Amino acid sequence: MKTNRRQFVATALAGGLASTWTNPSIGAEKPDPAPESLASRYARLDEVLKQPVFKKDLFPSPVIIETLELLRFKGSFLCRVRSKDGAEGLSVGHGQLTSLHPIFVNLLQPFFIGKDARDLDLLLEKVYTYKLNFRLSGMALGVPLATIEFAVLDMMGRIAKKTIGQLIGEIHHPEVAVYQATEYRDKSVEESMALITRDVAENKAQALKIKVGGLMFETKDIHAVGPPGRTEQIIPLVRKTFGDKMVLYGDANGFYSVAEAIRVGRLMEEHRFEFFEEPVPFDWYEETRQVADALAIPVAGGEQEYSLHGFRWLLANHGLAIVQPDTYYFGGMIRSMKVALMARALGKTCTPHMSGGGLGYLYMMHFVSALPNALRHHEFKGFQSDVVFACKSSPLASVNGVVKVPTDPGLGIEIAAEFIRKHQVVG
Repeated sequence: MKTNRRQFVATALAGGLASTWTNPSIGAEKPDPAPESLASRYARLDEVLKQPVFKKDLFPSPVIIETLELLRFKGSFLCRVRSKDGAEGLSVGHGQLTSLHPIFVNLLQPFFIGKDARDLDLLLEKVYTYKLNFRLSGMALGVPLATIEFAVLDMMGRIAKKTIGQLIGEIHHPEVAVYQATEYRDKSVEESMALITRDVAENKAQALKIKVGGLMFETKDIHAVGPPGRTEQIIPLVRKTFGDKMVLYGDANGFYSVAEAIRVGRLMEEHRFEFFEEPVPFDWYEETRQVADALAIPVAGGEQEYSLHGFRWLLANHGLAIVQPDTYYFGGMIRSMKVALMARALGKTCTPHMSGGGLGYLYMMHFVSALPNALRHHEFKGFQSDVVFACKSSPLASVNGVVKVPTDPGLGIEIAAEFIRKHQVVG
């Protein structure tokens, strides 16, 4: 019966009932619909993967990529793409490019030169076989590839006078409700609560995610990575401090064994948390499913996942109720949207993991704007950025935990020319 309750919660979240969710272990259960075979679920997901995401039909003529440059100023990276017709797009790179920029220059940049940007879906597939790039799957390939895709989307949006969201879907969310993502798992409960309270007040968040457990260690090692007993104290204290109206999420970052994840998950259920992120190491697929089968709280994950087929397995086998691709780590918005649409096909939801760095929050917002199966709240770590830019169509401020998505073409901002000039081309 645990599985039945879990599936009911996932369906409720996908259908927009998360605001009324309570612990399904209390009260009557709804019967499951007629079961669907695993083969049938895989078939539905495969149909999703066949469909293009990028709206090629907005562009009647080829858009040939003439130059693609990576620009650097100290630890800051920009990507600039230009078409043969003189169109231009810019993106802000992730800080991981400090280590990964040779992959951009040697293994990705040459592939895109001379290609028609209208074929972006196909290009993002074929680049994995170019020079056997699939051997670098993960952040090593995903971060530089996403940086290129974001620049191309900015250019194509400017050509078509569309936002990035309008290039990869319909606009379902012109405003994005955020949850305050917090860290502090290495601090005492008292220190953690003071910092969490400060962060929530600063961004007026109506939802909050806390860290539970340690970080990618086994439970027996908790004394090495955080104060003992912190998780058991902070879960009820966060609920008591912020009250019944605050939406709460918990993230273990792959810390627990199956048995410990189930124990902590039940504590979160008791205090009405609404998802449990990465309860066990991300690549423990079977174990993730075991935790999901045992709990009523929806299991979320995907920050570290690098494979479309990995997400396919986790969705078809009901390992995840909520998918969290990171648009930087996973290689861009188009690949991430394919994950979201697979989840939608099975009645599940998506909320992206948000990387730090440059303008990660802005890329998150454009992606969420086009999500047909978005969760109620989305990860947010603040507006701080070293990038100098102007945004005319949004104040980019949190108003009671809601941020307006820019509506000008492409990314919807103009990066200051003097800031760009500081950067030099990486050869």
